[in-house]
Amino acid sequence: MDTLDESHLFVSSVYAIKKPEFLDAVNSVSERYLQAYKPDQPQMTVMTGGFAHEPEVKDFAQYVSQTAWNILKGQGFAMDNLVTYFMEMWTQEHNNHSSMDYHVHGMGAQVSAFYFLDTPAEGCRLVLHDPRPAKVITNLPEKDWSNVTPASTQIVFNPDAGTLFFAPAWLPHSFSKNFGDKPSRFVHMNLGVVAAPQPEVEIV
Repeated sequence: MDTLDESHLFVSSVYAIKKPEFLDAVNSVSERYLQAYKPDQPQMTVMTGGFAHEPEVKDFAQYVSQTAWNILKGQGFAMDNLVTYFMEMWTQEHNNHSSMDYHVHGMGAQVSAFYFLDTPAEGCRLVLHDPRPAKVITNLPEKDWSNVTPASTQIVFNPDAGTLFFAPAWLPHSFSKNFGDKPSRFVHMNLGVVAAPQPEVEIV
């Protein structure tokens, strides 16, 4: 059989790294914000307000923002005169039977990131979906759903606490239902790109 030259074009790059050193600080801020935003009656899903500005998570925020910038530069974008910034950083708590539907992030977002805080055995899973509607519509049945192949239409991740994910903001994602009694918690972030501030020039 002939050997064909194979190219993988228009890929959706996803990145993961374990950063447990940020857990204490991020958990501390998340817990404070969760308590402030929880209603009097228990809710399946709790969303906090944004906290990228909090001093406790300064090092975490700097790491995420710089890594997002490095990713975009590494992908071939002209980033030298651009900077990344946080459009959003908030904590989600998904309790029993809570989930999140398929969605993307617009409004200029370039990178979405997820930092996992509590990942119980029966909790939510991160699901990434094929962003190409033409392929999804015409896809043939998969031979083996447990293998990641060009036939796959979605990929399921079961991350550990302290795992940090980066993905394009246009990549559709969802979170599966929490079937356990312990909450799943993670920080969701969206980052945009703007022109780098120019140094002030003193006119003498």
